[in-house]
Amino acid sequence: MVFAHEAGIADRLAVIDHETSPTNRNAAVFAVNPLGKVPVLITPEAGAVFNSLVICDYLDGLHGGPRLIPATGPARWQALRLHAVAQGLCDAGIALRWETLRRPEPLRYAPLAEGQTAKLVNSYDLLERETFDGPVDIGQIGLATALAWLAFRALPDFRPGRPG
Repeated sequence: MVFAHEAGIADRLAVIDHETSPTNRNAAVFAVNPLGKVPVLITPEAGAVFNSLVICDYLDGLHGGPRLIPATGPARWQALRLHAVAQGLCDAGIALRWETLRRPEPLRYAPLAEGQTAKLVNSYDLLERETFDGPVDIGQIGLATALAWLAFRALPDFRPGRPG
């Protein structure tokens, strides 16, 4: 949705909120995405499109402004690389939540939680060394939303010792 707002097309989308998880199967989501994950975008010509990057790539073709996913060159690879880090932050955060909060306590495995935490901290440290200038792109959008979600879920904080 942040991407759609940045592209100026959010008003063209109808949002239907769905809760889903591996232990709370949502039939409506599974009907259009065999992985049972959100987001899913239902399109007139491509049917159900899922995975944030694929959805954003689709949306990037629906507006007349500057592309938010650069088409070529170093800007493209930097944006996609940053998006991959953002996706990895979300994946590690989800895994950490399962290992520390959602899984029944007798089944939790502390070394797995520690490994997911290390992924988050290592990524935060990498991001602290990065420079984010230039126009808004898919990488910056992905990073901002990933960090906001991590903060919302009270997962390991990215702020201490990282002023950038």
